[in-house]
Amino acid sequence: MSARIKLSDFDHPVVQAKAKELIKPEASLEENLKSIFLYVRDEIKFGFPPKWDNVKASETIGYGIGYCNTKATLFNALCKIAEIPSRIHTGLIDLNIMRGIFPAYAFPFLPDSGGHSWIEVKINGDWKPVDSYINDVPLYEAALKQLLSGGKKTGYSLSLAKGPASCEFNFGEKGFVHMGAVVTDHGTWDDFSEYMASDKYLALSGFKLKVFHSFTRTGNRNIAKLRLIQ
Repeated sequence: MSARIKLSDFDHPVVQAKAKELIKPEASLEENLKSIFLYVRDEIKFGFPPKWDNVKASETIGYGIGYCNTKATLFNALCKIAEIPSRIHTGLIDLNIMRGIFPAYAFPFLPDSGGHSWIEVKINGDWKPVDSYINDVPLYEAALKQLLSGGKKTGYSLSLAKGPASCEFNFGEKGFVHMGAVVTDHGTWDDFSEYMASDKYLALSGFKLKVFHSFTRTGNRNIAKLRLIQ
């Protein structure tokens, strides 16, 4: 894939219109950042769209669902419009984080780790990580309940393996959602397409992609059930 094809298509009319709703010229950088955060967390529910990774920000708005990589692409696009310095940090994540979402029979067919990303924003000269927008609140609360009741550290799209979790707007001081399961650092990129064009990216194609899509369809159904847990 060419790195010249921007997935964070901030110039798309759909993305521009959404930014106009969220971003206020009189607001502070952090206020606009929180507005973007809440939209990506709550209005783009955690889930798997029909396409995998190669999803533009404008498409994610249309789907109304996204996961780590596609949500990061959208978050990045909205930050560009708000003139908030942002970049996408990538790596590999322990796929056990999808236990309870993907069917149990899927894991023998999956690698131990898969591609992952989160957002970094520059605040007062420092780059700060944000990943607590990845899971919408109902999913986060259900996942936390399942982990604590089962004595587990990782699963249901949540990891407590390296510290406390949080779905609040924060830069890690309250906790992350996925960071506890990250196993490899692949650095930062201006656009996710640049990562996809690199030799670090783990691409899925052919039969593997078809199999993965079948798992994600089941995953979306399991996510819907999880949200109903009180």
